[in-house]
Amino acid sequence: MSFPFNPYQGLVFVDAEVTGPSGIANLQLALDTGATSSCFNIAPLVGLGYDPALFPNRVQVTTGSGVIFVPRIPLIKITALGQDQKGFPVLAHTLPPSATMDGVLGLDFFRGRVLTLDFQSGQIILV
Repeated sequence: MSFPFNPYQGLVFVDAEVTGPSGIANLQLALDTGATSSCFNIAPLVGLGYDPALFPNRVQVTTGSGVIFVPRIPLIKITALGQDQKGFPVLAHTLPPSATMDGVLGLDFFRGRVLTLDFQSGQIILV
């Protein structure tokens, strides 16, 4: 499947539909091939009914200000770029207020697939 993006914008944004215990929300994620794991802002996850305190599985993450441990939360379902994944684990972390997205979609989402970013035509192709 092919999805358009703005090749002149700073980040490549992807729309995602995320299902939680309390409902469904549309999130805007940055496609980040430099991130090994997908990471979502805590606020929309809490709004979907996920409580980070209830997930004891913590992952060590190195940030600009040091090493922290963040919860890994398995999503009920995520749909992005025409792909549905159930039980997909994401890291939950508070993003800075200046962040223009709800999180990043990392390499873990794309493993086992062919991802093409065509900057000439402004198309994302994921098969």
